[in-house]
Amino acid sequence: MPTQTECYEKTERVQLKPFLTEQDVDEGPSPRPYLAVKSALEFIAATVMLVMAMPLIAFGAMLVKLTSRGPVFYSQVRVGHAGKPYHIFKIRTMVHECEKQSGARWCTTHDPRITPVGRFLRRIHLDELPQLWNVIRGDMSLIGPRPERPEFVPALQRAIPHYTDRLLVRPGVTGLAQVQLPADTDMESVRRKLAYDLYYVRQLSFWLDMRILLCTAFKFLGVPFHVLRGLFGMPSRLQVERAYRKRGGPTKIVSQMQIA
Repeated sequence: MPTQTECYEKTERVQLKPFLTEQDVDEGPSPRPYLAVKSALEFIAATVMLVMAMPLIAFGAMLVKLTSRGPVFYSQVRVGHAGKPYHIFKIRTMVHECEKQSGARWCTTHDPRITPVGRFLRRIHLDELPQLWNVIRGDMSLIGPRPERPEFVPALQRAIPHYTDRLLVRPGVTGLAQVQLPADTDMESVRRKLAYDLYYVRQLSFWLDMRILLCTAFKFLGVPFHVLRGLFGMPSRLQVERAYRKRGGPTKIVSQMQIA
């Protein structure tokens, strides 16, 4: 079985066939000047946040080291802006080399590959903090669509129209879909998240980014999203789905295919 480095070297840039073009983004409510300064603002914010998060990262790393075999951190290939692959960094929450036998597959609700400590780290999202380094490197944004693994993208692209349109922006540590919906489990759940991702691409603005960051912080504290939606004026599911259908997106994915 090839290593992650070999997979990265052999992965080609995903072919983009977007229905949301750069001109579409320009014509939205987000001014181009914000897109120009977004990277600089996020670089500064991610640097400050990473320094502040170092004690938490060290705490999580210590728990992993004391309770399971293997490295504390791991990197995995993900698909980034314009289909370019990159390495994402996280604290390891699964059994070391768990995919040697199973191959690449999505995580399930009660996935036996997740260690007890890993389940705790995932619940409080502490395992995600090393991704701030990806933001500093320019691989990711603080806010954007969730990055997907290249092993899954071809199947998703075939099953869900306009799937790769989400690659018009850099993937994010958090995002509009991430604060509202649970993790992907099947094609229909991916379609629902895609609707939110494309709404974000279309409506991208400084104010929307700030609301998503605030929702992320309050969600971490356990505040239900229906409360956050009213508090911060977040778009409803009806608004998101209506915008998605208007741009040609399907209302439902008939395929029952699951990636496992």
